[in-house]
Amino acid sequence: MADYKTLYVSDLDGTLLGSDEKTSEFTNKIINDLVDEGMLFSYATARSFQTSHKVTRGLNARIPLIIYNGAMVVDNIDGSFLIKNFFGNDIADLLNDLFENKVYPIVYSFIDGVEKFSYVHDKCTMGMQKFLDTRKNDKRTNIVYNENELLNGEIFYITCIDDREKLEPFFKKYMEKYHLVFQVDIYTQTQWLEIMPKNASKANAIKQLTKKLGCERLVVFGDGKNDIDMFELADEAYAVENAVDELKEVATGIIQGNDEDGVARWLSKNFR
Repeated sequence: MADYKTLYVSDLDGTLLGSDEKTSEFTNKIINDLVDEGMLFSYATARSFQTSHKVTRGLNARIPLIIYNGAMVVDNIDGSFLIKNFFGNDIADLLNDLFENKVYPIVYSFIDGVEKFSYVHDKCTMGMQKFLDTRKNDKRTNIVYNENELLNGEIFYITCIDDREKLEPFFKKYMEKYHLVFQVDIYTQTQWLEIMPKNASKANAIKQLTKKLGCERLVVFGDGKNDIDMFELADEAYAVENAVDELKEVATGIIQGNDEDGVARWLSKNFR
């Protein structure tokens, strides 16, 4: 008999997605069949609603989704926001600190009520350009020509892609004030520093979702440092074989890798 009181949550990139940045037909079929049986399944990702829906095409999760590393929880059908965690006005001080040290991030915000990601066209690093190349024709794109324009709107997420030596001091300086993820991107092998409001994390968003759904247990899957907080929260936490060592150290167990449909195979074997 299916356990209707357990919530299953998976990270996407490097975990549920293969190296081709999408869910396989096998994973989609297994999870969709189990959802039809009553499994409560969601994903928690650093991606936006638009890009996460694109790479999970064919997957029917049904329940709310956690995006932007927990900055938002959205409806799975129309992407409407159920929970939003935004920065306060003090984020301008951090951004100006970055600018003064010649770090020009990608800034995610709502400008006149419309979701945008903004960046200074002439100050993109090679790593930023690699990322932006994967977001061509994205309707959220907002190219600006002055760093002061990055301060516009209601800001909820900041991504810095630059040399480790330039970014690490900011990680150390602001790690207590904000929720930070400092790691190498698995696709481009470039150094990222992602900055979110202090209360925005996968763990906090999962807590809210667990309460909303009335679940009593939590089982999670992941591969990166930004999954550690939800691993520490969960009753059971499984790292894929390709996960970073830091995550494996806090995992309940190690499962097959993302290119072997590890999450779907574990669910197929253990959900029933």
